[in-house]
Amino acid sequence: MHSKLLDELNENGYVVIEDFLTEEEVDSLYQAGRTLCLDAPQTNRKIFSTIKAEDAHSKELYFMDSGDKVRYFFEKGAVGEEGQLLVDPMIALNKVGHALHVEHPTFNSITFSNRVREICWQLNYNRPAVCQSMYIYKNPGIGGEVIPHQDSWYLHTEPNSAVGFWIALEDCTLHNGCLQFVKGSHKSGVHRRYMRNPDTNATELMVYDRAAPIYPQSSFAPIQVSKGTCILIHGNVVHKSEQNRSQKSRHAYTFHVIETENNVKYSEDNWLQAPQDKPFPVLFERKA
Repeated sequence: MHSKLLDELNENGYVVIEDFLTEEEVDSLYQAGRTLCLDAPQTNRKIFSTIKAEDAHSKELYFMDSGDKVRYFFEKGAVGEEGQLLVDPMIALNKVGHALHVEHPTFNSITFSNRVREICWQLNYNRPAVCQSMYIYKNPGIGGEVIPHQDSWYLHTEPNSAVGFWIALEDCTLHNGCLQFVKGSHKSGVHRRYMRNPDTNATELMVYDRAAPIYPQSSFAPIQVSKGTCILIHGNVVHKSEQNRSQKSRHAYTFHVIETENNVKYSEDNWLQAPQDKPFPVLFERKA
């Protein structure tokens, strides 16, 4: 099947779909995201203070075990040495992940909606599965930058099959850290991998296999979008977002889809591994 959507994704590495969600849907996700701030754990926060080495190890484990859970990741600078919050709890979180699409009904209903299935159908998936989801806050002032990367660094399949659905729950501008893309950069392969450390005796559980590539600032095009917009992100396209320097947050809900048929292999050294008894949930199976 041939689709304009697939052509655009293959040409540019991303597709902007305006009004993907209704205002009511945006509002229900946004309110769910705010409620998550209040649900965030009061204890065990000190693992997010990066001062002590043993905390860094606990932090890695907390991250690596989050694939089938709802876990809370605090913004750098939001948590003090003893785990005390240094900022208002409503702006303390960087993100929540990585199983909102399974564990939380509000996010589940959007992720497994017919609109999402229809897009995956048009992108020629045969048996698409959702491998992870995140609620991203990008809070005013404290919302840190996201370095230039390809999603395939983290969600590697052979051949590449990952596509991100990135849904804006607030208007995204240059000031509050909208996404920026290097158009066409998905045509140059995977530049780096973030993987489980092959050295099992090492303290670091996760390692990058290469140094970070340098991407010239001038090659990034900012994509300013209004709330309700969905940006489809090819697994190999280089993108980033700057720090939020505004007074407005930039909430977003994002999830990733991978192919589980056609001899596509999900890499065993990806940080995210589905538990044996909980395979990644499948959106549909295309019958021949």
